[in-house]
Amino acid sequence: MATDILMPALSPTMTEGKLARWLKNEGDKVSAGDVIAEIETDKATMEVEAVDEGILGRILVQEGVEGVAVNTPIAILVEEGEDVPDASAAQTPAAVAPVAESVAASIPPASAKAASKEESSDRIFVSPLAKRMAKDRGIALGSLNGTGPNGRILKRDVEKGGNAAAVAPKTTPATPVATDGDVKRVPNSTMRKVIARRLTESKTQVPHFYVSVDIELDALLALRSKLNATAEDNSFKISVNDMMIKAVGLALKKQPGLNVQFTDAETLHFENVDISMAVSIPEGLITPIIRNADQKSLREISREAKDLAKRARAGKLKPEEFQGGTFSISNMGMFGVRDFAAIINPPQAGILAIASGEKRAVVRGDQLAIATVMTATLSVDHRAVDGALGAQWLNALRDIVQNPYTLVV
Repeated sequence: MATDILMPALSPTMTEGKLARWLKNEGDKVSAGDVIAEIETDKATMEVEAVDEGILGRILVQEGVEGVAVNTPIAILVEEGEDVPDASAAQTPAAVAPVAESVAASIPPASAKAASKEESSDRIFVSPLAKRMAKDRGIALGSLNGTGPNGRILKRDVEKGGNAAAVAPKTTPATPVATDGDVKRVPNSTMRKVIARRLTESKTQVPHFYVSVDIELDALLALRSKLNATAEDNSFKISVNDMMIKAVGLALKKQPGLNVQFTDAETLHFENVDISMAVSIPEGLITPIIRNADQKSLREISREAKDLAKRARAGKLKPEEFQGGTFSISNMGMFGVRDFAAIINPPQAGILAIASGEKRAVVRGDQLAIATVMTATLSVDHRAVDGALGAQWLNALRDIVQNPYTLVV
């Protein structure tokens, strides 16, 4: 019996995704557990495994289609020797409603009309993707001529721009400044679009305040050298970042007022200390999580951090490995950055920006000395955390880093 392969929900918050690539072709045999496609979500590109066996009879959503809603049929699986039904025959009414652009054109008029009822605005039939594009571009839906079934407005109709008079000048997106040379246009990935949207929301909706402190690293670097020199496994090396993850975890236990999240109704205080660490990947930024960082040894943190970062760059993280977290760190010390301020990763209430350690002149008593100093900057959500608490937490962190044996006892 023919069955639909649906767009999966790869995370609890996923509502749509981009079908990045098919790894099976029409007519290929599929076994349960086979990787059949790659889906690009707002966080990463993830593999989709088949749950049944059969023949991939028909692909309904082609590679590169964006805005494919969760539970939308993306392909039809048939038994060996079975005829492949029409696209509409294998789809259930519930699954048709959020259908993507490439599928919409093949829906019979009656089905399209039923599906469009949930997606219409004042009886204007429009696909979810086209509706969002029109809103972003300031184009009135009523000015567009839909070329889909029953006059449904599709992506291509919005791209034509519609009636020029319907474009509101105040909401028209800025166009690139003309240049004399050629311009390379690189389409924004789903992840890059979501990063842009969420960071804009964070910076405009979350009242940030910043506190910086200089931390001397010489004792921590000396301890790191001793630990790495005595390690039985020569391939195992603790990094400064590993030690900072542990230090941040201990500081959050000592000053738990930063291990929180703000909501309109209440502030959530977490017992677990789960540190999200920013990892740069080609598509943007992802934050895999070291859970219970305060309870783990430096060796455990180091191995886990290296594994998570490696799999993050390969797009192999599971949703639970990068979703959640109670506090974030962003380390750009390896780039020689003297100091910077990071944007809070909602719904968390704080993020620590870690800069490079460098030799600086310091005053000890009445004497000048040379020390390796790092500037750490804390960004905090002022709705949940007040300035004094932010300063107290940074002082606790500085005490831990400058007396680093607490990291190993």
